[in-house]
Amino acid sequence: MTTRISRRAWLRKLEVQHEEGLTYKESFLQNDDLYPVPKDKQMWGTWNFVAFWIADSFNINTWDIASSMIELGLSWWQAWICVWIGYGVVAPFIVLNARPGAKFHITFPVVARASFGLWGSLWCVFNRAAMACVWYGVQASIGGTCVLVMLRAMWPNVNNIPNSMPASSGTNTRDFMCFFLFWLISLPAIWFPIHKIRHLFTVKAIVAPTAGITFFIWCIVKAHGVGPIVHQPATIHGSALGWAMVKSLMSCISNMATLVTNAPDFASRSRKPSDALLPQLFSVPITFSIVSFLGIIVSSSSEKLFGETIWSPITLLGRFLDNDPSHATRFGVWFIAAAFIIAQLGTNISANSISAGCDLTALFPRFINIRRGGYIAAIVGLCMCPWNLLKDSNQFTTYLSAYSVFLSSIAGVMIMDYYVIRKGHYRVRDLYHVEKDGWYFYTFGFNFRAYAAYVAGILINVVGFAGATGRYVPLPATQIYDMSFFTGLGVSAVVYWSLNLVFPARGSNKHFKEVDISAETAVDDNLEVEDGYERKDEKGDVITSVKSVSV
Repeated sequence: MTTRISRRAWLRKLEVQHEEGLTYKESFLQNDDLYPVPKDKQMWGTWNFVAFWIADSFNINTWDIASSMIELGLSWWQAWICVWIGYGVVAPFIVLNARPGAKFHITFPVVARASFGLWGSLWCVFNRAAMACVWYGVQASIGGTCVLVMLRAMWPNVNNIPNSMPASSGTNTRDFMCFFLFWLISLPAIWFPIHKIRHLFTVKAIVAPTAGITFFIWCIVKAHGVGPIVHQPATIHGSALGWAMVKSLMSCISNMATLVTNAPDFASRSRKPSDALLPQLFSVPITFSIVSFLGIIVSSSSEKLFGETIWSPITLLGRFLDNDPSHATRFGVWFIAAAFIIAQLGTNISANSISAGCDLTALFPRFINIRRGGYIAAIVGLCMCPWNLLKDSNQFTTYLSAYSVFLSSIAGVMIMDYYVIRKGHYRVRDLYHVEKDGWYFYTFGFNFRAYAAYVAGILINVVGFAGATGRYVPLPATQIYDMSFFTGLGVSAVVYWSLNLVFPARGSNKHFKEVDISAETAVDDNLEVEDGYERKDEKGDVITSVKSVSV
């Protein structure tokens, strides 16, 4: 008996802060990080979103993305056009999916409940959480390579650390030490809540572009010009060139699929909905295109300097140390590598840590909040030994890109549900309670219209995905898969719309108006709005009221 009581007391200590008097089912839907963001935490303004995208664009993946296009046979200006088009096309989808979060100040896991159902949304959330944890480890592993270059610039003998790890580990003592150092310095950044972490992105938005432009100028000066790539014509023509450009711009879009899906997470902290509109719409294509241009020119200069094209900026910095270990070179490499560390850290926090935190909160709201979820992602990222995944980078990139099919199908349902089916009408209080007459209870908490649409969006790309893994498939299937973001999103959206025509969901509307009707419907249903729908601080003041969400 005593053991049972002590176990319960221990479990209570692990619980996060939540409403008193919740039923067992409601405890799986609510905690402070899932409720609408209170007014005092809606602190993201226009320039915070601009700084966020400047910060997010400056990372090694973006630096490399145009490089992969040139390797396909495109000229530098064709690759740059693909970058502009790709990120220009994906930006509206980010804005569209962010809108419910910006309007009602709710995160992605809660917005997903509106379209997939109270319990049906958990599968979508799990998918996004799993990807965030995997990517956290991968980005941390890349950050470890930045740490290695920085340490080499300070202490060249770091490169000669003897290995004491077995070959079966997939790494060595030096590389693991650098990975662990990056992983360790990331932990304090996870502690800060979303409304405060915006300051990290502001710092990164200053430091990372400064280092990137410095690297750009340094390479041009050392090479006495921009290098041969800018004069190199395309090596493919006709339909092959056309499909290579399609594949290239789709790689930009697929690279953003995760951020399209969980766009409400950051938008929920916006001061007003317009802050998450134009700043994101224009910042995404501009910032990513500039970074890609820097990557192209730097790689072009490397061919003139070393007789080969070096696409990775970290590899190029290491080559500088190998060929010119002077104090000036070491300082320049140290500064740029340190900036890349900040860049990788900011990207890992924004795209992975916070996303995993929001998602895991929705999966286990009694015991996990956003902060704990971020630390879980960090632990998973360490334990998964991400360096083993990166051994075969082509195969790993193929599988991760394929995952955008799953995410784009989720986004297609969510966007169609908000703009076309419900036309902006939300009943926010029903997103947190399990009454059977609630809008989002559907069938035992699952919206089977959404799941049918989701599966349809995946199926159209299945054959093409098999071709991407090396199996022989018809050419049209491969071409459909090359456009997987649009085919997945488009098919899921159309199927969801069609099913709602035949089987209209509760809450469908004929007129567009972004409004929370929780209060008026609660009165119509003879429910007490104040019973469990307000959170109060220690003084008894209401800090969040679901019935009066800011719209």
